[in-house]
Amino acid sequence: MKGVLLVNLGSPDSPTPKDVKPYLDEFLMDKRVIDVPNWLRNIIVRGIILQTRPKKSAEAYQKIWWDEGSPLVVISERFTEKVKQQTKMPVALGMRYGSMTIKNALQELKNRGVNDVLLVPLYPQYAMSSFETVVVKAMEDKNEFFPEMKMTTLPAFYKNEDYIKVLSESIADGLKDFDYDHILFSYHGIPERHIRKSDPTKFHCKIDGNCCSTNSVAHNTCYRHQCFDTTERVKAYLGLPEDKVSLSFQSRLPNDPWLKPYTDFEFERFPKEGKKKLAVITPAFVADCLETLEEIAMEGKNQFIEAGGEKYKHIPCLNESSDWVNVMANWVNTWEESEILPT
Repeated sequence: MKGVLLVNLGSPDSPTPKDVKPYLDEFLMDKRVIDVPNWLRNIIVRGIILQTRPKKSAEAYQKIWWDEGSPLVVISERFTEKVKQQTKMPVALGMRYGSMTIKNALQELKNRGVNDVLLVPLYPQYAMSSFETVVVKAMEDKNEFFPEMKMTTLPAFYKNEDYIKVLSESIADGLKDFDYDHILFSYHGIPERHIRKSDPTKFHCKIDGNCCSTNSVAHNTCYRHQCFDTTERVKAYLGLPEDKVSLSFQSRLPNDPWLKPYTDFEFERFPKEGKKKLAVITPAFVADCLETLEEIAMEGKNQFIEAGGEKYKHIPCLNESSDWVNVMANWVNTWEESEILPT
C-alpha cells in the first residue's frame, strides 16, 4: 500500500529557552548544517552557541508564536490535513528536528498498512542543510526501523511549472494595491562551501557570474542556481521589470563566507538608491516560520524603515492555500497512479 510522508524543518515545543535549547542542539549538531569535524562542531555549538543563543531565539519565537503553537507546525498540519482530503492514500507529517519525528510519522504510515512511501521534503530548492538532510534522515530511520518499506523521494520542485504558477500567482495577489519600487526575493542563506560540496563534478560551481547560468549536471544539486532559476521563472511568468527585481540570502553565521548578497545589507542599501517601497518574498520556504515571520516581516521591516524606507510588505509563503494544496495533491495522486514524479 502506498502512502506519503511530508517533512518540514521542525520547531521547539514551546518558545522557552528550556525547549529551544534541545531543538537548537539537534539542529546545529546536524553535520549537514554545520559541516565541520564533530569535535569542532561540539565546541562551536555546545561550547559557544548554546550558552547564549537559546534565550535570544526563545525571545524571537515568542514574537511569532500562535495560540495553537508554532506557526510552522500549525501551518504544516493544516496543509497535511487538506492534502489528505484530496487523496485516498495515507498522508503523514514529520519534522527533521524536534518532537514530531520522521520515525513517528513512518510508524503512523506503517500502522495504516503502508509499505511504499513517497517522501516529500517541503523545500523547493536542493540544499545539503535542508533537502538533503531530510532525505538522509528518512532513509536512516526507514532502514533501521522499517526495512521492509520502499521509499521514493520527490525531487526538488523549484522549476516545476505547477509550482511556479502557484507561487507566481500568490506573489501577484500579494502585490495587489502595493505600489512597489522594488521586489526582493530573499532566500535562506548557506555557506559557500556547501555549494562546492554539493557539486558532483567538483569543478563547475565557482560561485562567480557564470557558473549558475552555464548548463551543468551540477545544477541538480546547486542551491544557488536553483534560487536564481526560481526567481527568473517567476519574473518571466509575471512579466516583472528586470530593474525592479533582485535576489538575496538571509540568515548567516559570522566568520564564514556565505552566499551573497546578504538580505540585511540590501535592506540598508535600497533606500539610499531611492527604492523606498519594498516587497519581500521568501521562496525557499513553503510555510511561514521564524525566518520569514520574525527575521523578514518584523526585523527586516524595522531595518528597512530605519535606513530610510517608506513602505514595506512581506508577502506570505504558500502556506495552506487551496492552490498549493491542489498542486501537492495532484503530485501525490499522479505518483499513486503511475509513479511518474513531477519535474
